[in-house]
Amino acid sequence: MSERRVDLRQGERAQPAAAALRYDPLGPRAPEVVAAGKGRFAEQIVAAAREHGVPLYEDGALVEALARLDAGDLIPRELYAVVAEVLVFVYRADGREET
Repeated sequence: MSERRVDLRQGERAQPAAAALRYDPLGPRAPEVVAAGKGRFAEQIVAAAREHGVPLYEDGALVEALARLDAGDLIPRELYAVVAEVLVFVYRADGREET
């Protein structure tokens, strides 16, 4: 019997993934996930962001971590640093950067 292995994932097309966050810098809570998903749902999240002029930030590892969370979940402490980078990006894109 052969020990040959076949990776069935080869040739799989990667699905797009997206997540949307809400954060009130004056509030007491951490940022929260308002939507996260893959495939068509991810495409809808991105389309809604574009339609409303929300800046898009691309980070594959972050979106994979966020896609594991449910809507309404607060960002876990392990993601605070990278989400802070996203918030800086958004504030700069919106022209709200304070110096």
